[in-house]
Amino acid sequence: MKLVTPGLEYKVMFLQFIQDLEQNDPERAWIYAGASKDFSIYLQQLLDSQAGRNLKPGYVPCSHFWLIDNGQMIGAIRVRHNIDNEFLRQECGHIGYDIAPAFRGYGHGTTILELGLLEAERLGITEVLVTADEDNIASRRVIEKNQGRFESTIIGEESQARISRYWFNLATAD
Repeated sequence: MKLVTPGLEYKVMFLQFIQDLEQNDPERAWIYAGASKDFSIYLQQLLDSQAGRNLKPGYVPCSHFWLIDNGQMIGAIRVRHNIDNEFLRQECGHIGYDIAPAFRGYGHGTTILELGLLEAERLGITEVLVTADEDNIASRRVIEKNQGRFESTIIGEESQARISRYWFNLATAD
């Protein structure tokens, strides 16, 4: 099992991942909608996002990775390089991830977040915020298994959802 940088060679796997989301978790599928329309353009948008190019207002540079195992797309993770706006600071945090519904319940969420935290550390982020809807018990368990330190639960100003906020200290001692 490994994190890979998105590429054309993963197109079939990624489209299967999206199809699984559309059929079994449509509330999350919208994030990846552009890939179904034009995969090449979608990939370029991911690369631009990582480089901080052509960002929409309010967006920040973000690295994207896909979790692959035995020729199948298990999940996707986004590592935002900063949380320099109120929405990200309060509701989204540095990292967002999705596991394909077909692969949930096998510990893959714990794995993808662990690998995502390593990527955040490589980017030089020492304090990482990860959030989850309060009623998303599975995601909260994933965060807690990775030693996330619970800060608080807030009502999201934009989403109006109850959002649990967790912090990770990635600073290493010299």
